Parts: sequence; structure tokens; C-alpha cells
Amino acid sequence: MIVTTTENVANHTVVRNLGQVFGVVVRSRGLGGNITAGLRSIVGGEIPEYTKLVEDARRHAIDRMIQNATVMGANAVVMMRFDSGEIAQAMNEVVAYGTAVILDPAP
Repeated sequence: MIVTTTENVANHTVVRNLGQVFGVVVRSRGLGGNITAGLRSIVGGEIPEYTKLVEDARRHAIDRMIQNATVMGANAVVMMRFDSGEIAQAMNEVVAYGTAVILDPAP
């Protein structure tokens, strides 16, 4: 499945627009991770526990978006974007969204 942040894919033509598609993930660090991250925040700098949490959540959201696009019959997602937010100060929500399309076959 082609996933791109652009509207068009080089050497391809959108044959059919299937509509919006998204994948949502809500994640939370465990108590131990939150304590470690809290201690790291005192010193400053990157907090690897939260960096990994966000990276994993984005990958998982993309995977879910691709699954949903596949169910719709798409072979590509264009204009893919991320949105994220915090829920109850303990959880991170990540949404990957875009437009599911059918592209002509690559030449």
C-alpha cells in the first residue's frame, strides 16, 4: 500500500476516491515508565520513554489506517496526516488519517 503525505503519486493517476480513512491509537505509559520519565524531566533533555511511546503509537495508527483502507478496497492513501492529543493527562491519542484512493497500476 502506498502511503504519502502528498496529493499525487508520481507516474500514477487517481482512478477513484474512496473517501476518508483513519487509524486511532490511545496509549499510556506504565507507572514505572512515568516515574522514570518524571525523574528525567527534572534534568531536562529528551525523554526516551515518551519518544518511544509516540513513535510506537504513530506506527500503530498508520497500520490501522492501512487496514481500514484495505477493507475499503484502496491501494493507496494520499494526503496522510497525524493528529495527537492528551487524554486525562495519562494517555496519548494518535490519529493517522488521509484519503483512501485507487491508483492506476504503476507503468
